[in-house]
Amino acid sequence: MKGLYTIFKKELCDHFSSYRFVILFALIAMISVITSYMVGVHLKENLKGLANTKFPFLMLFSTAGALFSMVQFVGFFGPLIGLVLGFDSINRERAHRTLVKLVSQPIYRDSVINGKFLAGVTTITIMLVSIVMAISGFGMAFVGLVPGIEEVLRLFLYILISIFYISFWLGISIMFSTFFDSIATSALASVALWIFLSFFVPLGANVAANTAAPINSQKESQIETLKKNLRVKEMASLFSPTVLYSEATATIIDPRLNTTRASSVLGMGPVEQLLASRFKNPLPLNQSIIVVLPHITALVAITMICFAISYITFMIQEIRT
Repeated sequence: MKGLYTIFKKELCDHFSSYRFVILFALIAMISVITSYMVGVHLKENLKGLANTKFPFLMLFSTAGALFSMVQFVGFFGPLIGLVLGFDSINRERAHRTLVKLVSQPIYRDSVINGKFLAGVTTITIMLVSIVMAISGFGMAFVGLVPGIEEVLRLFLYILISIFYISFWLGISIMFSTFFDSIATSALASVALWIFLSFFVPLGANVAANTAAPINSQKESQIETLKKNLRVKEMASLFSPTVLYSEATATIIDPRLNTTRASSVLGMGPVEQLLASRFKNPLPLNQSIIVVLPHITALVAITMICFAISYITFMIQEIRT
């Protein structure tokens, strides 16, 4: 596509030279390193206990520090990276009267929005890879943990899922940037949707579950009622991209998890419980991928849908001088 690389290079330079990128990257890197340091101190004090752990290196990312783990931190605050990178992608060009100059150049019109999105995805990838490599180097130098081949592959999958997850929020912010002429309005709309999908949808899932299958605390609830309550809660919470990402990355980073559904452990008889405890070995990588494949597919799909809406909206909009 003519002009795509030019727009891509321009946007990439704009991202790396902006103060907001430097501040955001420094803040996220600092919090990630501090969290990993606290986890590393805890792991170093319990090296004997790690001898029986098959994947000790992954515990640098899955073990919670004072407040949260690295995976949880990216799940809740990673969307801010995508929102900050894209909330003014289009309307900033309109406000500065530079959009008409861009499209008047000998480049295709869709190269503008494609280049902006690809530059944002590349920036997200560089940030995630650098943070994961910094934490990995810290783990090898400070704790003395060396990752195995499967641990490296799981970290690669974790980075890939995280890229799609944050790219979804990048697509959301670019979409609002094409909808609204005001930069402040697009920023507020992006943050409002992030708060709603990340915090209020899980709360609404609890309300829906308790309405569809109420649990009486005064008497012992039936197993079927508990299972129905959990099923409704799980299905409703899947409307949150944060829940999709958290369940997928938790299964990839922690091989001991063999399912993303809590309702599957209810209603097990004594024989099933005995078998579960006897054969509770870490899940192989290919089986972990099968478990989280629906979540990954959903994240990729909603990312493509958001960008497609942004693409169509931008292509049909009138650009005035």
